[in-house]
Amino acid sequence: MQEIETRIIDIDVDDIREKLLSLGTEKVKVENQINNIFDFTDKRLLSKNGYARIREVEDLLHGYSHYYMTTKTLVSQEKYKIMDEHEIEISNAEEGKKIFLSLGLELIQSIKKYRESYRYKNTLIEIDINDKSFCPFPYIELESDNEEEIKEIVHLLGYSMKDTTSKTIYELLDDKGVKGL
Repeated sequence: MQEIETRIIDIDVDDIREKLLSLGTEKVKVENQINNIFDFTDKRLLSKNGYARIREVEDLLHGYSHYYMTTKTLVSQEKYKIMDEHEIEISNAEEGKKIFLSLGLELIQSIKKYRESYRYKNTLIEIDINDKSFCPFPYIELESDNEEEIKEIVHLLGYSMKDTTSKTIYELLDDKGVKGL
């Protein structure tokens, strides 16, 4: 699967929530996450803006936990960040970690994050608030397979496409002088 993704950083979370509710979006996720990032010792995946991940999700809307095993590879970063993503839900995060370790990967970083997700048409709008020790600023991610919808949502939220970025979170942290890895 390929997804088109863009971010808007340094957002006012309450303002974004208010705008999303006024647009009639559907709240589809409220989660606490732990994102365990894996790579080889030479960091060959991260050096190409890709990674392997085990995501542990505490679903606050439905009251249960679930786990995902994912690999992502950067396809393009010109206008949008386009990733080739392969993901599967797994029943046990520890077994997923053991699979990655058996393949020669190592745990590089564990990142805690709070996420609220809203759906507008076929686009997911995600408010991300990371543990401040990793990322000190909140942001939204827009994920879709429809470029026009992304542009529409950016405008509806009071931004322009000039306010968006295709940079990875690590590139954004580096731009702000924050040590991400």
